[in-house]
Amino acid sequence: MNRRSCFVLSSEALSDMRIAVDLHVHSRYSRATSGNMVIPEISKYARMKGLQLVGTGDFTHPRWCNELREELEDVGNTGILRPKRGRHPISYVISGEVCTVFESGKKSRKIHHVMMVPDFETADQIRDRLARFGDVEVDGRPTLTMTAAELVEEVTSASKQAFIFPAHIWTPWYSLFGSIGGFDSIEECYEDQSNKILAAETGLSSDPPMNWRFSNLDRVAIISNSDAHSPWPWRIGREATCVNLNRLSYLELISAISTRTSARIELTIEVNPAYGKYHWTGHRKCGFSVPAPDAIKLKNICPKCRRRMTKGVDLRVEELADRQEGFIPNSGCTSFVGLLPLHEVIATATGSAEPSAKSVWEKYDALIGKFGTEFKVMLDAPRGDLLDATDLAIVDLVLKVRSNMLSVTPGYDGTYGRIDLGDMKQKTLDRTKSKSRLEDFV
Repeated sequence: MNRRSCFVLSSEALSDMRIAVDLHVHSRYSRATSGNMVIPEISKYARMKGLQLVGTGDFTHPRWCNELREELEDVGNTGILRPKRGRHPISYVISGEVCTVFESGKKSRKIHHVMMVPDFETADQIRDRLARFGDVEVDGRPTLTMTAAELVEEVTSASKQAFIFPAHIWTPWYSLFGSIGGFDSIEECYEDQSNKILAAETGLSSDPPMNWRFSNLDRVAIISNSDAHSPWPWRIGREATCVNLNRLSYLELISAISTRTSARIELTIEVNPAYGKYHWTGHRKCGFSVPAPDAIKLKNICPKCRRRMTKGVDLRVEELADRQEGFIPNSGCTSFVGLLPLHEVIATATGSAEPSAKSVWEKYDALIGKFGTEFKVMLDAPRGDLLDATDLAIVDLVLKVRSNMLSVTPGYDGTYGRIDLGDMKQKTLDRTKSKSRLEDFV
């Protein structure tokens, strides 16, 4: 393999087809989503991040799908869409997320799924089918009264080329293995349609090593996406997947994911799982959180108010894991790299209250102006070149993230984790397969 990486490819230069993709985002028509989630803004910031291919999100929403038709066009009948106008020619694939709500095992189940389709005609057919199970116009991510198996059957009956996978599989609410409304295996959830589930999304609060501990996931590809609700670089592309394609097409993308090999899925970009909103078990109202071993000792009861805590992903993984921590599969084991958003790094290094602060944007823009993309800054830019472009404090934090030596106070019960400058000696994210430099995997 040559030295050229997916992170430094431009959207105009995809000759070796090693690209970074983010297949799970939302539009402005989804609840709690920025009004800036429109194609021009998504394209602008996706390119700034270092992505080459992004999911459109929300294709089940009629008005968004109409906007997509106006903004995008197919490239050579490949199922890959490009903006008709604008200076940020990111490629797109038609995607969307739905929530299925149903009863199973005397328990209410609420599961989120991501769908991808090859063209607008298929999107229309699937929307018409799903409209029988819920209102597809009220939300970009509609709630459907149907089982997970029924969803897969409806979607794949409309098109054998449609692709579906469970979203953020460990979060407490609305996920495949969620502690509140989830299941204990893929087969329990998807029943006779399980063989059509070929990938699963890690979500912010888990990473590949956590998923490797559960053998039920061995037969599916482990992929990562941002689930972005705003286009800003600290949201879009915060998690992504680097795929190796023979040609840029929808079917080639699906084939690459389905093969579940490191030759096709080169690596995933993972936020430190502690940064996720549900990594530890805790109770936000009481400001109390603990790792899995302590949560087990407490029997999941908050010692401050004696109420049940929201079970963290690390605890839920511990419950289902049938392998010890540190287990590495013999095959189908994709490499990963742990990152944090550059805006967050700059804000922490400079003492800014918010990543959106003007001063943070100024330093961010200076770095992007010199190196091209955020992935290039975070993964590949030499220390000396970074020092020429920004402050020493920022460079130090970038390098600590790159070497997996930055401490993060874990998130819990809906609260994001935060960078902790008080302990730089926290155990690393290495766990044998983590990679910290581009030269390690190109």
